[in-house]
Amino acid sequence: MMAETKKKLGPKYLPGDLSPDKALERIIRVDQAGEYGAKRIYQGQIDVLGDTEIGPTLRHMQDQEQEHLDYFNDQLVKRQIRPTALTPFWHVAGWAVGAGTAMMSKEAAMACTVAVEEAIDEHYAEQRDRLIAEDREHEMVETIERFRQEELEHRDIGLDNDAEQAAAYPLLYQAISKGSKLAIWLAGRI
Repeated sequence: MMAETKKKLGPKYLPGDLSPDKALERIIRVDQAGEYGAKRIYQGQIDVLGDTEIGPTLRHMQDQEQEHLDYFNDQLVKRQIRPTALTPFWHVAGWAVGAGTAMMSKEAAMACTVAVEEAIDEHYAEQRDRLIAEDREHEMVETIERFRQEELEHRDIGLDNDAEQAAAYPLLYQAISKGSKLAIWLAGRI
């Protein structure tokens, strides 16, 4: 009787919410865009700081972002989901943010890493929780959680490499964090 009642009541989401299928499309689109942007940020940092002591660390983080990007690229193709129309913008903006912060200092580049990765951590945690609540996409939930842990590793690397010593750290952190959250919002809609 209870299952019958639930069917009559309809879905577990509110009017105006995305259906689970549309939400999944948005998750994949946003994550692909975010990983592409992260890869470009690290490329900008590598182009400036690649020959310094932090270069191998930046390449390690970029390699992990490439693995994440490859996964979401594959999901776009498998599920026939269109990528964000903002990819050309992320190509330029991601590199500019990475190179710009790296030109400021190694600490500013690491502050960028901390801000971006904390925004991604929050975003991935929300996605994971939604998919768990919907009891679906169990493999994707595990993958998102693994990627989230790697993003937290990147944040910790940034903190261990003096991110908080960057000039005007609170301002830089807030600007990049808010920019990352805006990019997430835009990528899901455009």
